Amino acid sequence: FAPLAKKELHGSDVKLACVATAFPSGQTSLAVKLMEVSYVVLEGADEVDMVISRGKFLEGKYGEVAEEIRAVKAACGAVHLKVILETGELQSVQNIRKASEIALAAGADFLKTSTGKIQPAATPDAFLVMLDTISEFHRITGKKVGIKAAGGIADPDTALQYLALVKDVLGKEWLCKDLFRIGASRLAESVFSEL
Repeated sequence: FAPLAKKELHGSDVKLACVATAFPSGQTSLAVKLMEVSYVVLEGADEVDMVISRGKFLEGKYGEVAEEIRAVKAACGAVHLKVILETGELQSVQNIRKASEIALAAGADFLKTSTGKIQPAATPDAFLVMLDTISEFHRITGKKVGIKAAGGIADPDTALQYLALVKDVLGKEWLCKDLFRIGASRLAESVFSEL
């Protein structure tokens, strides 16, 4: 539906994001993942969401995970790449930190907590580890990488928790749509009801 969405968004500043790389499982060959990425870019995506190969990561195949991200980033060209870590499957703070470091070094424009398809999805603890890793990466490289909390954020109070974490760790300059987002499929209705 990318061409239809692109047509409907014409004239707005809303970016079109498409999932690729065998979302949400990430369980297919690199060749298929790259074909998917090339296809959604051709169809008009402004952003590509990829999910890392958690199986490979948990087996300690960090080089393969990094190479996949680099290859996907190359296939994106000028299109932004959001790398979904699926933090609920990574099992530890150390793994979340390592996956964040790998994704950043491989060229991620955004880190994203979760596909929203497994539990736990986004958690403040995992999000904080990701924020800290982005902060360190920014200090070392000067590059600003965005972050998206996604999965299970269903009420305004929870969303405000994530906003406060971003502000405290990365600063006010990250509080913009280019650097901070919340997966809001359930949140939007809750905010509307509150208003």
